[in-house]
Amino acid sequence: MIKRVIDARLHLLDRQVLDRNGIPISTVADLELTDVPFEQELTGSEPAPVIVNLLSGPVLATRVFGGRPPSSRWYRIPWNAITEIGVAVDLAVEGDTLDVTWVERWIRDRVIGRIPGGSGKRSASDRPDVRAERTEGGDT
Repeated sequence: MIKRVIDARLHLLDRQVLDRNGIPISTVADLELTDVPFEQELTGSEPAPVIVNLLSGPVLATRVFGGRPPSSRWYRIPWNAITEIGVAVDLAVEGDTLDVTWVERWIRDRVIGRIPGGSGKRSASDRPDVRAERTEGGDT
């Protein structure tokens, strides 16, 4: 395993997260690290913190008004699911397998999927050859 030093602000925060098919699923809002002593003087002999999860979630209001969302509102993307960190953060998993995309899946399945033509399946009237036959027939 290759280890490298990552500057969280430069390489991770606010980066787009892409699933293994290159589909954007989220952005990195924060990081979850291994335990770091809180309110204690660090001597330098402690092990460096390690990233456990990338966090994504509703952070716009907290960035505008201050504060921090509760831990239960964060969606966690496991660090071991990351394949590459570049302009975007690439994952080795499908976006539909992560909790972070549940809102999009719910809207797709329960709202968009119920609209005629919203399921992504083409009907016979959407095919170009059928439309051409209807307009050439002259019965319309």
